[in-house]
Amino acid sequence: MKTICFYFQLHQPLRLKHYRFFEIGSDHYYYDDYTNEATICRLAEHCYLPANAALLEMIHNSNGKFKVAFSISGTALDQLEQYAPEVIDGFKELAKTGSVEFLAETYSHSLASIYDEDEFKLQVKKHADKIETLFGKTPSVFRNTELIYSDEIGRYVSEMGFKGMITEGATHILGWKSPNYLYAHPYCSKLKIMPRNFKLSDDICFRFSNWSWDQYPLTADKYIKWIAQTPEKEELFNIAMSYDALGEINKSDSGIFDFFKALPYQAMLKKIGFATPSEVMEKMKPTEVITSHEPISWADEEKDLSAWIGNDLQNEALHKLYIVGERVRLCTDRALQYDWLNLQNSNHFYYMCTKHFTNGGSAHNSPFESPYEAFMNYMNVLSDFLQRVDEQYPTTIDNEELNALLKTINNQESKIVSLEKQIKTLKSTKQKIVPTENQPKIIKN
Repeated sequence: MKTICFYFQLHQPLRLKHYRFFEIGSDHYYYDDYTNEATICRLAEHCYLPANAALLEMIHNSNGKFKVAFSISGTALDQLEQYAPEVIDGFKELAKTGSVEFLAETYSHSLASIYDEDEFKLQVKKHADKIETLFGKTPSVFRNTELIYSDEIGRYVSEMGFKGMITEGATHILGWKSPNYLYAHPYCSKLKIMPRNFKLSDDICFRFSNWSWDQYPLTADKYIKWIAQTPEKEELFNIAMSYDALGEINKSDSGIFDFFKALPYQAMLKKIGFATPSEVMEKMKPTEVITSHEPISWADEEKDLSAWIGNDLQNEALHKLYIVGERVRLCTDRALQYDWLNLQNSNHFYYMCTKHFTNGGSAHNSPFESPYEAFMNYMNVLSDFLQRVDEQYPTTIDNEELNALLKTINNQESKIVSLEKQIKTLKSTKQKIVPTENQPKIIKN
């Protein structure tokens, strides 16, 4: 039986305000609150709220047979809680149906998996905790920032206990293989890899409203027919896109919501089902191994990291940011930790991209007029941030001293945890000693 696995990415960065050079050292607040609030509220009205309502209707009308998954960054969740809590309520309603799954990712939608393994694992843990707190579900499948994947990143994910990971069905990795199968990691045998079918995904996300597309208009019966006509052995269709595709990239008057609402019925006619990623991992077996020595992503035709690390501007900014990772993790300054997370957001480096994108322009949705302006603004902010880090842990402390300090702190934390467990055990086993008639009473003088 053919199975469709729908999932949506929902991420909005915390945009930086225009931060000038002479503000370094005097202004430690970096964010454009007006633009961030306006963006979230606009998307909530045009996309998130109507899309949540449409998906809930689809689940109820199909008696729970329609299923979907979400990958929502911690940065997006924080902003939704602050500016549009009704969207969070909508996701909670979807979670109650049992037909919706929430995936794990990096908290700040960062590139930590490329630059800092420790930071990567901390962010994933922080994000999983956030998902459990909000929706009562612990993620078991992982989706990295921008679908970035390599064998090494897969190893990190396997070590964290995830049973599966979603990535891009990049042609230069799959070769002659089809994306419509489940695959296995080359040396972490328990980790299953689910590639995205980028053609079927982009047909909805980027081509649905394109009048010049030779398949326009796209209808639900046509779309399901394409899936039904694939070779019989191809059973898994991983359809993934930004949640903005529903109401923002494709406006409501394009018919996008009607298209989605018709999908479950048309799939039922063709005996095609729906499943969440974790259900796919449980029910299907990998056909074979796929290997990716170099990182891939879902960006543009190259499917590589050039959108974020393709020029000297981006590499300089990333190097100066991640070189202080250990020092930031040592401090307990909450404001510094907050800024550390938000400065890692991959969008900041995407805005510095100088390449041309086949979907139009360069670094679309950038709040800056050019990649160079984006770079200068970010470096001004980063300079102030690094000064604050240096005040906590000066650069005069060399790496050897820093590692020794880190080891001492970790040992102390381990000892505290051990002592707390002992205290808890003693409290639970403590019994009141009640004297009996045969026991002598102790008389104090």
